[in-house]
Amino acid sequence: MGGTSGGDGSRSAGFETLVGKIVIDRGLAAESEVEACRTQQKQDPGSALADLLVSRHFVTRSQLDRIRAEFEAERTQQRIPGYRIVRKLGAGAMATVYLARQLSLDRPVAIKVLPKKFSNDPKFIERFYKEGRAAARLNDQHIVQAYDVAQAGENHFFVMEYVDGETLHDRLVRQKRVPESEAIGIVRQVALALKHAHSQGFIHRDIKPKNIMISKAGVVKLADLGLARAVSDKEAAEAEAGKAYGTPYYISPEQVRGAVDIGPPADIYGLGATFYHMVTGRLPFEGKSPSEVMHKHLKAALVPPDHVNPQISGGVAQVIEMMLAKSARERHHSAAELLEDLDAVAKGLPPLHAKPALDFGALPTSGLVGGTELAPTRVARGGISPTTVVVLASLLTISVLVIVALLIRLSSTPA
Repeated sequence: MGGTSGGDGSRSAGFETLVGKIVIDRGLAAESEVEACRTQQKQDPGSALADLLVSRHFVTRSQLDRIRAEFEAERTQQRIPGYRIVRKLGAGAMATVYLARQLSLDRPVAIKVLPKKFSNDPKFIERFYKEGRAAARLNDQHIVQAYDVAQAGENHFFVMEYVDGETLHDRLVRQKRVPESEAIGIVRQVALALKHAHSQGFIHRDIKPKNIMISKAGVVKLADLGLARAVSDKEAAEAEAGKAYGTPYYISPEQVRGAVDIGPPADIYGLGATFYHMVTGRLPFEGKSPSEVMHKHLKAALVPPDHVNPQISGGVAQVIEMMLAKSARERHHSAAELLEDLDAVAKGLPPLHAKPALDFGALPTSGLVGGTELAPTRVARGGISPTTVVVLASLLTISVLVIVALLIRLSSTPA
């Protein structure tokens, strides 16, 4: 992509061979300028002509990126019959995605193409087709539809529904936070997708902002089932035991541990981490390395979301904290339960499943109880302030001491 020199695209043999001719034909550089770069390239055989054209300011990086994208699209189009490539939508370590038009039905589609470096790796090929098969079994308006997965020549490709919009990640980068009511709506639609997937026996295992698409009409769709697994697939579960599959910032504790019995609560945790990120503008846990972040998912206490953003309602904070419980048993047991809570808080009502929790986020520091200075703090979500709890605890302690003293006195009195 733009901004980096010497990438795989600029160094690919086909592009490197033709880039000089392309920039000349398009009038972006003179033939003499291209020849000057070729002469320099002979003196430095490790350099790429495309990079030299940019470094000498004969073409810009953005111009080169557009040329490369069009070149790759044309090559891909030649290898995927029945589709006309329009443009590249994005690229990652595991795939490149193109916007294309399916000629037979005259409709826009997205085509994910497995990189050539993985085309001979059975492990990656199987994962690629597994994603297609999983998506094909799911039919819900909030899940990106799968149309086809196949091979053409050296290309393994996956054709899916094209969502004209942006990812939740894009929105967070632009806005930092998402307003509470909007966030509830987004999470609710993902929960509907999870309800359907779980009912079909699948867990997604990689819920995160980059895998949540939002169309221009506001319809939310869950994408990328690359890590999806059938709950009943015990063989796959045993093969993956002890390994952490997922994205560190949104991964559930049981996925970090590589547990065998991973179920729907793992997806609820990932959605909870996403919900937290949306309304606070911060990740639930951060660290200097993926392993440090994952360790925090296992051991670190969560900073309540309404401590990060006091504008969050108590009901939403309760729901998020339940979704992010360390133990899967303490989370919502199903997407249906989560939906009930989301519908309640959207109406300003208390959630049905997420129970109020005492707020010990900040210990009081003024006032005196038993010689300890206390300070007034906000009332906890359960309706009892920390100050009241401390007072009651102190009174209970005094009562116990008095009773013990009386018992000792009575036992020492002669009959």
